Formats: sequence, structure tokens, C-alpha cells
Amino acid sequence: MPHHAGLLADPLALALRALAMAFFMGWQMFWPLVVGFALSGVVQAVVSKKEMSRLMPDASPRSLAVACGLGAASSSCSYAATALARAAVRKGADFTAAMAFEMASTNLVLELGVVLVALMGWRFMAAEAIAAPLMIAILALLLRALVSQKLLEAARAQADKGVAGRMEGHAGMDMAIVEGSLFERILSAKGRTAISHYFIMDWASVGLDIAIGLLLAGVVAVAVPSDVWTALFFVGHPVASRFAGPLVGPLVAVLSFVCSVGNVPLAAVLWSNGCSFGGVIAFLFADLLTLPILNIYRKYYGGKMAALLFFTFYVAMAAAAFAIDAAFEALGLVPARPTTGIAEHMAVRWDATTALNIVFAALAVALFVRFLRTGGPEMLRHMSAPIPAHGAHSAHDAPPDPPHDCCH
Repeated sequence: MPHHAGLLADPLALALRALAMAFFMGWQMFWPLVVGFALSGVVQAVVSKKEMSRLMPDASPRSLAVACGLGAASSSCSYAATALARAAVRKGADFTAAMAFEMASTNLVLELGVVLVALMGWRFMAAEAIAAPLMIAILALLLRALVSQKLLEAARAQADKGVAGRMEGHAGMDMAIVEGSLFERILSAKGRTAISHYFIMDWASVGLDIAIGLLLAGVVAVAVPSDVWTALFFVGHPVASRFAGPLVGPLVAVLSFVCSVGNVPLAAVLWSNGCSFGGVIAFLFADLLTLPILNIYRKYYGGKMAALLFFTFYVAMAAAAFAIDAAFEALGLVPARPTTGIAEHMAVRWDATTALNIVFAALAVALFVRFLRTGGPEMLRHMSAPIPAHGAHSAHDAPPDPPHDCCH
């Protein structure tokens, strides 16, 4: 009896093996996640969001570059990215630039790169970093060509209704320190507090997605027969698979319901089961096309704009992924595919990963303690509060300012 068939005949064995796979992948990802979220917290603590709309007044190359930089400096939470992009649109930012920011905030952030290197290798990280700006440029061209003024006005009118999405309070929190040199800002009491708050809130915003992604990857790895992957990605047909991967990868992401960094474990499973290099990159890009996110686009901008965003995002993701696949193939940079299943590489042993997990667990505990001692739980309760349209903060529509000055 084939291995998968045996597991499917024994649901308990399948569940235990899937949980073991999820745990081992989580073990491999833990210290990179702590490093990534800590670095992201540092960046967010010194880069203010307050002038974002002013810095993205149009869809010029300069504004798009600024949008990419602001996105890379933000949280990797897909829901927070969509909420912050909508807030920028309501405050006068260019719509295309806001969408560029949204894409950058989930594809160019530090934590994604660190986790990709740890779980899949530096070439996937490099491909993501190179292809993401290309994807944003393609998206800008598509939106310029396809978005009419009438549709844009309707989308802005819908955005101004302020229909609630998810993680809006997290997106609207701006605790950046602007006084003093860079190191003074980071090492100050206010800076350390802001870093701890961003660190914990990023975990809170994407932790569930990471857990779901790990569990889904575990189930897919042990329960889906190899024949399914062969048919889905045209494994064994080099030309067909190269085209199929970037087209199918985003559609798998749409149905996965997993966002941001949570996509990486399943991406590793897809790669080990025959998905093309470009297909994996397209899958990683498509965290902004999951069904819950598409529903938020409908609430934020209306059904017509949501449909157009799906189409333009999908085309931009597939085109950029195909281009990076072709470029890496021509340069001989496509990594070798694992010769054994991903499960064979996952085990807890005393090695560098274990040592790093211990070290960075201590850092995570220290940041968590500071978070607790500086009013963090109160801010956490405001993570889903709506972002005010024009900066009119109140006790009901915006998160409170953190008590930076305590716990010196």
C-alpha cells in the first residue's frame, strides 16, 4: 500500500505525523522569526508612519520607490498592510502608490527574508527581493492602464465609509522615535519600549497565520499523494511546468487562507513536491490574494475594484515570478530540489538551530517582559480598532499612545 494511502486509512497516524511535521518546521523557523520580528520592531520604532500619505502623492517612480521603502519598514501582517494602505488612500495618498506599499509590506520585510533563508535557502530570499519590485512596477502599469477615474472615485468613496477590516488598530499605531541619532533612538527607554511593543504586536497579528500555515503544510506534506502534485504542476514536463507554476501558485495561495510569513512552510512543501521555482515565488507573493483579504478589498473599495485588484495582482505576481524563474535559470541560480521529502530533514537535535532557539527565546522573553511592564496589554486590546480617516484620534477610534517613559 502506498505510504499516503496507509496514512489516509489511519486518521490518527496522519494527524500525529502532520503535527510532528508542523512542530519540526516551527522549530526550524523559531529563531529566524524572533530575529526578523525584532529587526522589524527596530525599523518601525525609528520610521514614522505619520507622513506616509504625504510621501506618496502620485504614482511616479519616486513615489513608488518611497512606497516600497515604507512597506519594507512596516509590519509583515497582510491585514495590517491592507488597513494601512486604505488609511493612506483616505488621507490623500495615490491609490497605485498605496497598493505598491501594500505589496512591499508583505514581500520586502525583514522577517520574511530571514525565514526564507533559514527554511528554504538564500536563493529564494534573493529571488523574492529582486522580483518584488518588478511585480510592483508591473502592477503600477496595469493599474494606470485599467483603473478609470470613475472607478477610482467610487473606490475612494467606499474607502471613506470606513468599513472595518482586520488589524486596523495595529496598522495605525505609530510609536516611532524621531529625536536623537539612530542609535540613541534605538537604545533609549522610549525606543526599547516601542521595539518591544512592535515585536509582540507583530507576533500577535501574524501568529495565528503562522500556526495555520505550519499545520496546513504538515497536513499537505503527509496527506497529498505525489500524483496530485505531478498533475497540478506538470512535474516531468519542463516547459509546461515553468508556465504552470506561476499561474497555479497564486491560486493555491488564494485557497490556503494563510498570509505573510505563514506561507513559507507550505512553500517549502510545494518546492519539495515539484512546483517550479517561479511557481513557489508566485505562491509566496500571493498572500494578499487569500479569500479573507479579497473580502476586505470588497469592503474597503467595492466589488468592482476588488475584482480589478485580484486580476492585476494576479497578473503582476505571475509575470514577475515567471521572469525571475527565467533569469535564475539562465544564471544557473535555481537551487537543486530536495531528493527526499521535507520530513526527512526535520528533527530536533542538539545543533546550531537548538542553540540559536535558546538564545533568541531569551531575547523574546526580555521583550515580552518589557511589553508587559510598559502598558502593552492595553495597546494589544486596540489592535482591531478602526483607523481614523483624517488623523482625528479619540479614545474610541484609535489605540492609545504607549507610556514610553515608564520602566527606564
